[in-house]
Parts: sequence; structure tokens; C-alpha cells
Amino acid sequence: MPPPRKDRLFAGSDAKDRASEARKAQEALQERYRLGSLLECGGFGSVCSGTRLSDGAPVAIKRVPRNRIWHWSELPDGTSAPLEVVLQDKVSTGFPGVVQLLEWLELPSDIVMVLERPEQSQDLLHFIRARGFLREEVVRQLFRQVLEAVRHCTSCGVLHRDIKPENILVDLATGQAKLIDFGCGTYLQETAYTHFAGTPSYSPPEWTRFGWYHGEPATIWSLGILLHEMVCGKMPFRRGWNFSWGQLSLPQRLSPECQNLIGWCLSMHPLARPSLEEVFCHPWMQDIHLP
Repeated sequence: MPPPRKDRLFAGSDAKDRASEARKAQEALQERYRLGSLLECGGFGSVCSGTRLSDGAPVAIKRVPRNRIWHWSELPDGTSAPLEVVLQDKVSTGFPGVVQLLEWLELPSDIVMVLERPEQSQDLLHFIRARGFLREEVVRQLFRQVLEAVRHCTSCGVLHRDIKPENILVDLATGQAKLIDFGCGTYLQETAYTHFAGTPSYSPPEWTRFGWYHGEPATIWSLGILLHEMVCGKMPFRRGWNFSWGQLSLPQRLSPECQNLIGWCLSMHPLARPSLEEVFCHPWMQDIHLP
């Protein structure tokens, strides 16, 4: 796959050159894509549906205000870019379980990312809510794909840090799950992280207690919450729940293997949680037919 195309602004040395480059980038966006409906809007910016005019392919167009971008890094060619773009570029290697970055543009007040978008898709949160909860056989297929996506990111040196149903897109035509939104992501490291980025209700107890966490155990914790949400239709813990005193209660309708995996992933001590490969090897994860 060729690297994501990028149109850079601010190459000129004065205001006139910058204004000219801004117009060119905006025109390039309008020439290549037709903007559709608003898909999502929040503190990070906005995401709209779009269509690539050259071939009619559906895309998602994410626009992030420059003043909301706190971390910059470098692309392989040395170009300075927002960290989200750099991380998205690292994982956009054609792997089907992660949404692909097609190109990005730098405008005077915004960064624009153009991403692939399955034509018939729904985020996992709405997918679950429409059904109340998901049957174990459906969950196993989707959860396995999320694990594969996490393993792919790890192999690329990327830690997503915000795994939750809203950030998993389900292709309704094929059943393919795709991990999206690397806005809270960072580089993978072996040492502890002392800064949290992501959704607080998915943060592991070691962060709440001690102010630090390691990448893999924290990811496994968020995967345990995700698995609970999929099979139960709700979060495992009440807001404000004290980790040191609570008990994890699971419906009796769940298979013993499923209950065991959820409980293992949600172990209070990070060293007691499974590794990613141990989750793959768990009995509940075997003999799965993927799309």
C-alpha cells in the first residue's frame, strides 16, 4: 500500500504564501471528495461521511482543530505530523482489522484525515444496544477480530489506549470488525506510563490507585470490560465503584469458559491478568470462524 498522501500548508515564508497554500489544500479536498452527513461530533472535532469522486468509494473525513492537537511526531519521510496521524500511518499497512488512513491535509485551523469507511457499518456500541446483548457465538467472532487488531497495533509499536465499543466499527455486510480512532494512542513502551489518555471508565485499577499502568495489562483490562459489555449489554462496574471492595457478578446464562475469561481479564492486580497471547489461547477463544 502506498503511504498516505499528504498536502502540506505553511510551506511559504509569508502570509500571502500561507493563504495561497491554504486555498490549494481546501480546493484539493473539495476536488477529490464529496462531503456527506455528520457521523460524529465531540471535543476532538468532527467526522463526516464522504465519497471519493475518482471511484465512488465511501470514506470518513475526520477534522480536528489544530488547537486540540497537543502531540506531534514525525512520519517516516521526516515530515512533522500530529501523533494521531503518525500512529494511524504506522498501522495502515493493509491489515483489515484497523481502519486505513488514505491521506491527510494540513489546513490553517484544522487537520483533516481521510479514512476508509465500510459502506454498511455501525459502531459496536449501537450494534450492542440494538440487540440488548450479543450471543456468545457472535461475541467470540467479533472479540477475536479485536484481539487480532490489538496484536497488529502492538507489532507496529502502537498502543491504542481507548478500546471501547464506540471505537470498533462493524461492517454489517461482512461481519468484519475494524478498530478506529487513534486520537488517544501513543508509542508502545516497556516501562510504565504515568499519563492517562482514553476513557476514564475503562482505566485500570492501578491507574486509579497508583497513577501508573503498563501497556499490555491496561489493554487487557479494557478488553475485559469490552467483553463484559458485549455479552451482558452493560458495563461491569457501577460509576464510582471501589475496586478494592467490589465483586464481579456475571449472568448464569454465560458459559463457564466465558465467565472465566472475563474474570481473568478483570483481575485487580495487573500481573494476575493474562497476556494477549494467553487470551488468544483461552479455551473460549478456540474454533472460531472469522469472516
